[in-house]
Amino acid sequence: MSLETRYDHIRLVEALLFAATEPLSPKQLSRHFPQDLDLIPLLIELKAVYETRGVNLVQLEDKWAFRTAPDMAPLLRIEKSQIKRLTRAAVETLAIIAYHQPVTRAEIEEIRGVALSKGTLDTLLEIGWVRPKGRRRTPGRPVTWATSDSFLDHFSIENLDDLPGLDELKVAGLLDARPAITALGDHGDLLSVADEGVDTIGAEEADESEITEQLKSDFGDDLMNSEEEGAADSDEISDQSSLPV
Repeated sequence: MSLETRYDHIRLVEALLFAATEPLSPKQLSRHFPQDLDLIPLLIELKAVYETRGVNLVQLEDKWAFRTAPDMAPLLRIEKSQIKRLTRAAVETLAIIAYHQPVTRAEIEEIRGVALSKGTLDTLLEIGWVRPKGRRRTPGRPVTWATSDSFLDHFSIENLDDLPGLDELKVAGLLDARPAITALGDHGDLLSVADEGVDTIGAEEADESEITEQLKSDFGDDLMNSEEEGAADSDEISDQSSLPV
């Protein structure tokens, strides 16, 4: 093989590897060359040419590919900050873990009053703000969760004792400082006295027929029938007790 032919073969190997989207084996490269040509010496020679360049020819098992030189990799890395907002469920879950740790998934759901979606804990775990604490010594051995050092560092908290208390949360506006019954009423969580006060506060002044109809609509005729039977039994007992012995 002449030097010119060998040089052309090396250039063709270089072009094939450069254009390939994945590493290529000598067998895959051989389809572009004469059948009896040994490509291994050409690959080794090409590897030596690229040893001092920004791109190196590397062998990956029985395949070959161009890769960025290891000392150049840090200079090509692009770091981009991405702001990721937590969902309300994630924030509530994080707060529960912070104030009740170590806490199990079931306990978190019990405190929140709703089931915990699968990705909520995964999100907090990916951020690095929570971590598995261990297993509770109860049936099923559930995993308990606690906050991590990253959580303390992000919120500039020296230790868990520095977490804001109830009064501090109210001052910060994170909790409603008004009486609970007033706050719940404004949020629509309590019915007005006019809606529910008929059979409680105003029961003594309400008409008996209205109370009866209200009970029927709430509990059905079965309850009213059972109450009438109970009243009849009590009258009968009273009558019998008044008979002379």
